[in-house]
Amino acid sequence: MGVQVSWDTTAEQPPARRAAFASMTAATAGDKEAWLALFAPDGVVEDPVGPSMFDAEGKGHHGREGLSAFWDMTIANVERFEFVIRDSHAAGDEVANVGTITTYLPGGYRVDTDGVFVYRVREDGLVTSMRAFWETERAMATARKVTE
Repeated sequence: MGVQVSWDTTAEQPPARRAAFASMTAATAGDKEAWLALFAPDGVVEDPVGPSMFDAEGKGHHGREGLSAFWDMTIANVERFEFVIRDSHAAGDEVANVGTITTYLPGGYRVDTDGVFVYRVREDGLVTSMRAFWETERAMATARKVTE
């Protein structure tokens, strides 16, 4: 495995990187309200970008209602998350995190999703856009029964 990137969340970080870390933290904790509170009222999530099993039209999930439905359809169904961010590139009001999200699903299954996860924030630090670039087929190819 390559070098792991971490950042001290108590040190000053670009706002988009802070928002991305807070998003991962809320998802890991299963805290829907904390996650929703990170987004601007007109925020959008495209995860993954383009048409998918979560978004047939590929237009993203918009506003609190859309984001709440996205959470219920995806994040709420994961028993445990592990985020490994191998690199993080902050520029302007955005950050692109390169890494793997491991999800543990009901029935004892594990899926590793490699991708690039891009967050954009507005001046007050609220997320206006989260775009996740990953390939469904690649992720599903990693699905396996966990034997612990």
